[in-house]
Formats: sequence, C-alpha cells, structure tokens
Amino acid sequence: MKIKEVKELETKDLVEKLENAQAALDTLKLNHQVSPLENPSQIKAARRDIARMKTELRSRELNK
Repeated sequence: MKIKEVKELETKDLVEKLENAQAALDTLKLNHQVSPLENPSQIKAARRDIARMKTELRSRELNK
C-alpha cells in the first residue's frame, strides 16, 4: 500500500485497515514459525504498511 493510497482513506477506514493488517501480520509470523514462508519479505512489507498507516493516523491526530 502506497502512502498516497493511505492518505486518501478516511480515518475510520484507515483504522479498520490497520487492524486487519496487524491481524494479517500476526498470521504471517505464526505461519513462518511453523513452516518457513516461501517469501519471507512479506513480513517486512506488512510491517512497513502498518507503519505507514500508524504514521498517517498520528499526523491526523496532531493536525486536529
């Protein structure tokens, strides 16, 4: 997910996507511990997407 896409989302949609992304990251990590993922860079990409979403939420919070 690109930063431009994140900025276009409404706050409630962004919070919902963030929760879903965090759940997906937990699932990826668990699956990776049980049996190695074919593409472990998915974990890195998921973490970065979560960070982008959290950063945007924080900037919106500060700009109120």
